[in-house]
Amino acid sequence: MTHTPTSITAIPDLNGRFDLYGAVHKGLRKAGCELLVRLGSTDFDQSEDTEDVLALLRTYLTLAASHACHEDEHIHAALAARGASTDTVDHQHDDHREAFDQLEALARAVETAWPMHRRATGRKLYLAFAVYLAEDLAHMHEEETVTARALWNRFTDDELSAIEMRIVSSLSPETNMAFMRIMIPAMNPLERADMLGAMQKLAPPEIFDAVIEFAVRPALDTKAFGDLAGRLKRAA
Repeated sequence: MTHTPTSITAIPDLNGRFDLYGAVHKGLRKAGCELLVRLGSTDFDQSEDTEDVLALLRTYLTLAASHACHEDEHIHAALAARGASTDTVDHQHDDHREAFDQLEALARAVETAWPMHRRATGRKLYLAFAVYLAEDLAHMHEEETVTARALWNRFTDDELSAIEMRIVSSLSPETNMAFMRIMIPAMNPLERADMLGAMQKLAPPEIFDAVIEFAVRPALDTKAFGDLAGRLKRAA
């Protein structure tokens, strides 16, 4: 897969093809943008506010690192097996892993800073995360415009769905739930209903009920949850 710079509007239509990246990328974009705003508005002179935002940062970094590993192991490996190069996104993932370490070091610096230095250290963390997020947004665009084409050219939708299932099956229940919490509110109503409708058919009822009660209901407002319940023919 050779990378050539293209217009930001050179975006391929799905045309009914399986969207391997869409849902999880929407979740990561929403979570990352919300975290950036939260870092910028945090009063780092207040210990409780600082603890809360650093906990959110670490949860986000854990999910982002996990996501990069899933893509390396399941998507990039599958493309390589069919003769496609993933050099560009591989290098971007390496840059991300370096950034994760740097952001964790800055988070620890905030925790250990003298009170008089905490605000300045928090500002450094905010600006560093902003740079990381900007690079990640560009990276996800690369995957959804360039890597996605490579996948569609080499795999059937059934094969792409199987890759997604291998990724989901490799996750712990806790990690699956954490991804659901960021993905569900980032989706539009039809996408949300399609994903959960498929889960409703395939997952054991107790698992599906747990996802609804612990990941979906807390993440949606009353109107959005009512719309979803109607689409799933489920009592709100």
